Amino acid sequence: MTKPEDFAKTGINFTLFFANTTFDGIERLALLNLAATRSAFESYMSTLNAFLGTKDIQGLVELQKSLATPSLEKGMEYSRNVIAIATEAKDKLAKEVEVHVADTNAKVSGLVEKALASAPAGSEVAVAAVKTAIKSANEAYEGLNKAAKQAAEVAEASVAAVTDATMKAAAVAAPKAVAKKAA
Repeated sequence: MTKPEDFAKTGINFTLFFANTTFDGIERLALLNLAATRSAFESYMSTLNAFLGTKDIQGLVELQKSLATPSLEKGMEYSRNVIAIATEAKDKLAKEVEVHVADTNAKVSGLVEKALASAPAGSEVAVAAVKTAIKSANEAYEGLNKAAKQAAEVAEASVAAVTDATMKAAAVAAPKAVAKKAA
């Protein structure tokens, strides 16, 4: 038998899970940002020292060539890590929402079935209407959930394609840009 306290407890547990998952993602992003900032600072100092050590324009061109690709790769790796953290958090939350909704639907259906079983004679039309409404609500939720999953998959595929295309374009463009500067 489901009690109102059970619904409240389930809601509280779901809220705690949601908060913990969100905080975990934020913590991971903060650590990633700190590491990226440290790496960027160290790279900046190393690059500055290398620039100060160049003796001629040819050395400067070679230095620029050697620095362009690793910088782009670091930026793309950072983007991939951010996307991975966000995707993992989204997937955890989506799975928990799915479980929570299914559990709540089962509990509500059980309560409705009990209530409808003790309905007075002659209320068959009302009972059928309530069952139809519950079935329609469940079907609508499943349709929305399916559409949201498809939209997320399309967005993730688009981000991956753009990231790949950007890396390829940057790898081709970086040497050309350095060569133009040298000329």
